[in-house]
This record gives sequence, structure tokens and C-alpha cells, in this order.
Amino acid sequence: MLQDQLNFLGKMSVSKFANMGVTLASYYWSRWTGNPDHWGKPISLSIEPTTACNLRCPECLSGLRSFTRPTGKLSEELLAKVLRDVKAHCTYINFYFQGEPYLHPDFLGLIKQCKENGIYSATSTNAHFLDDQRAKQTVESGLDRLIISIDGTEQETYENYRKEGKLEKVLEGTKNILKWKKELNSRTPHVIFQFLAVRPNEHQIDEVKALGKQIGVDEVRIKTAQIYDFEDGNDLIPTIDKYSRYKQGNDGKWSIKNPLDDHCWRMWSGAVITWDGKLVPCCFDKDAQHTMGDLNSENFNSIWQSESYRAFRASILRSRSEIEMCKNCSEGTTVWN
Repeated sequence: MLQDQLNFLGKMSVSKFANMGVTLASYYWSRWTGNPDHWGKPISLSIEPTTACNLRCPECLSGLRSFTRPTGKLSEELLAKVLRDVKAHCTYINFYFQGEPYLHPDFLGLIKQCKENGIYSATSTNAHFLDDQRAKQTVESGLDRLIISIDGTEQETYENYRKEGKLEKVLEGTKNILKWKKELNSRTPHVIFQFLAVRPNEHQIDEVKALGKQIGVDEVRIKTAQIYDFEDGNDLIPTIDKYSRYKQGNDGKWSIKNPLDDHCWRMWSGAVITWDGKLVPCCFDKDAQHTMGDLNSENFNSIWQSESYRAFRASILRSRSEIEMCKNCSEGTTVWN
């Protein structure tokens, strides 16, 4: 973990540190005054390589094949345009929103662009495409962080959520990455096992921690799950309260633990870019219903400081509970363990 932190700090610059300070100050100023002022630029971005996915996970729009927005893949030209606009102030790019990144035909080319611009890069994958060659190319690409979804320690449990997935492929892909890190004497990527805690797999939390240690990943994280239909209960809600985003009331109804205070750091610190160049304010906006602008025809900074973005930040400060995507938001309640 320390090596990963040092790697991140090594990509920082005076302008990036300054932007972090200005952004943080404007966030707290806005909370205090109620005015949606923003004096800085985004600290981090999530960029969507593709909406395609090989699995059919039940709480994912990609898995359910239920998008109303177009599906497709990010172009290298669009990424280059974005990086020109943000490289002086952006510290972290997560190449993930919806879909499986490795289904993009030149996903590692996107990573190389990010590396060339000195920005820390990460992605999240189901690891089904990390054969020996692709694993070697991943290590060589300069990817800084690789999050591997592993939601069970045996096939029956794993496929309960990762529909049509194969646990053996996940383990094989992970081992390939670790092998090439060693053979190429590379300190990156920082490899994380991410375990999405749901009721069918919560009994394997200790087992996945032991498995991660045995294989040699750098970190194991237990993540809470977002559930779409939770009010009347759901078979995926964990029984272990620590790993649930939801609580049951005296009337038997379920609600999210998040108090939905009228502020949100994400509206000041970052944004999401869809594969086709739409800029949306948050990763909870899965179907890009709150599009702030189109990066194919507009400059990033002009959208970031636009009246529509300012109005959306104002609505967050005014009444977050009135915004549909915020009603199932885990900000402040997610547990990493």
C-alpha cells in the first residue's frame, strides 16, 4: 500500500497540489454560504472505455442490458482531447464507469496515453480477459492500479452474482498479472481484490482475505453493494449490518443509511465522462440523465464552469433528497475493510 501511495505522489506537481487546495476551499466555502462557487478544476475523473460487458450481474445496467443511452467504445482522439484539457490539474483517472474495460479493442492504448500525460491511472475488471499476453501488456502499459472483482471463493457463490462468470478465469488472470509484475520487475499495477458483499457471499469474507494473501495480491477490499429495489427488502442485502448500505425500519421498510445531507464533495472534486463524450456529474448517473455538456464539441473547462453545472451544484446544496440519483447514494456510508 505504501508503494502505491508513493507512486501516486510521484505523479503530483505544484499545479495539481494547488488545484486540490483551491477545490477543497471552494467546496467548504459553498457549503458555508449556500452558493455553488467553484474556483478550481476536477481532481479526479472516471472515463468509460466501453459499455459492453461479458457478464450479466443483476445490479448493473451493463449486465442487465438495460441502458437507454447509446452503447459503444471510447475513441483515442476523444481521450487525447480530454487529456490536453485536464493534465495540468487532474491527479487520478479511473478508466471505468459501466462495462468491462478490456472489451475495448485498444484499452491499453488508452492507459498509455494517460501515462504519457503523467496522470495516475486505474481500472476495474472482471479479469476474464487477462490471458498471459494481455497480462504482460497490462504491466507494460504503465497502469497504476488494477481492481479485480472477485465476489466468491468458489464457483457456486461467485456466479450467484457474477452471472455467466468463471472464478477460475479470475484467479488465472490475477496470477498472470502477478507473474509478469515479478518477471518485468515492475511495481505496478497495484493489484486489489474487490469483494462485493451481498447476502449469498458474506460468509466468505474471511476466506477471500485469506485467498488474496495466498495468491499475493497487494490488497483485499470488501465493498458494500448498491441495490436498486431495496424498499421492501432484497435477497442481496447482507445480514451483516457493517456491509449493508441499508437499514430496516420499525414498519418493515428498508431505507439507505446515508442521511443525504445537502452537500456532496463529488460535485466539486470530479466528474464522469461517458464513452461518447458526455460529461455527467456523478457515477450514480448510470444512464447519463444529467448531462452537463458534450466534449466532442465543447471545451472541458467551459462545461465545468457552465451555468448548467453551477445550477446542478446549487440543487445539491438546496435539497439533495429531491434528486433521484442521490436517493440511493452511498457517499459517506461505504465501508472498505
